Amino acid sequence: MRIFEQLESRVRGYVRSFPTVFESSQGAIMTDESGRDYIDFFAGAGTLNYGHNNKQITQALIEYLQSNGVVHSLDMATSAKKRFLTKFLETILEPRNLDYKVQFTGPTGTNAVESAIKLARMIKGRSNIVAFTNAFHGLTMGALAITGNTFYRDEAHISRSNVSFLPYQNYLGKHLDSLLYFRKMLTDNSSGLDIPAAVIVETIQAEGGINVASPEWLRGLAQLCHEFDILLIIDDIQVGNGRTGDFFSFEEAGIKPDMVTLSKAIGGGLPLALLLFRQDLDQWKPGEHTGTFRGNNLAFVAATEALSYWDTMDLSNAVKHKSIVIKDAIQAIADKHPDMNAKVRGRGMIFGLEIPERGVAGQISERCFEKGLVIELSGAESQVVKFLPPLIIDEETLVKGISIVEEAVDEIMEEKLENLTMEM
Repeated sequence: MRIFEQLESRVRGYVRSFPTVFESSQGAIMTDESGRDYIDFFAGAGTLNYGHNNKQITQALIEYLQSNGVVHSLDMATSAKKRFLTKFLETILEPRNLDYKVQFTGPTGTNAVESAIKLARMIKGRSNIVAFTNAFHGLTMGALAITGNTFYRDEAHISRSNVSFLPYQNYLGKHLDSLLYFRKMLTDNSSGLDIPAAVIVETIQAEGGINVASPEWLRGLAQLCHEFDILLIIDDIQVGNGRTGDFFSFEEAGIKPDMVTLSKAIGGGLPLALLLFRQDLDQWKPGEHTGTFRGNNLAFVAATEALSYWDTMDLSNAVKHKSIVIKDAIQAIADKHPDMNAKVRGRGMIFGLEIPERGVAGQISERCFEKGLVIELSGAESQVVKFLPPLIIDEETLVKGISIVEEAVDEIMEEKLENLTMEM
């Protein structure tokens, strides 16, 4: 690890949590230079829904490169882009009756978010954007302004202007209606809330602590936006692309957002980001919003192949089945140790085990890594152990990974009890 300490910036993060040099990976398994295998419950923060080095995707990439397919093209038309757009239309948009235009932004999720809020402000002629408590939308300037965690929001490098934060569902407690609060702010001319151009929301706040919005809350939010002529942007970057069992996380609520941001797993493991929006919102002038790497043809090839998983309901049904396996197993861990006061939250194949006592979640993640499991944390205080395996993980490996978490929790709770006994 010496070269990383010597040369790479201290801004590096995940390598600190998982201090080994990984050399290869396949499916849900990562292997380091010593040949040790690790089960992956991190999946590239949701990028690897279809697993590491998915054989179908890899073969498509090899064939494309061997045929001298165009790799870089800015936003020119290519065969790879044509195939992707056709597949996306026929497999994803048309079956869901979604009449969206597609904009290829820069290659990361935050680029898609920047494009969405810029377009919303331009269309509505208003500058205010409403975001929610515990939101995470990216770390470039515009996206950072609508990200809630104070760890990222240093006064020296953030523009706080024209953004209003409102409480996410249950932020004020289960008996206080955050949408009623939002409505009051919109209808009261002295509330101080400028009517926003757009509201941006995650249906499941992944980095925010696995906070799950109910279908009813999402429908209510969509109705409010429609009533007050506000654009609704769904950030589906981490929890879209099948993570909830449906391709889009908002399908369960039966809503049709004005805009949707997609990245991470849409590229089949390669950098790709999209902004989807209603046809009438396509008010850009040619070249008005641009970027050098908005035409990642290798990602188009990978993405087209990945979309073949949605030709049938097999993956969707598998995700929903494994969701029950994950939820029941994590809840059993929480029930086994009532002194942890742990809470289980999630949907599809993204779940969180929240442990209020500071530092315990971090100890669990560290112990899991020692035992051969890569699993990260989320939440404002890193208090949530975050379960995010590839969607294609086989059930045996999934159960084995969860058993490692259980072993880690058992050991740490036993050690805490022993320490408490010694102190007494």
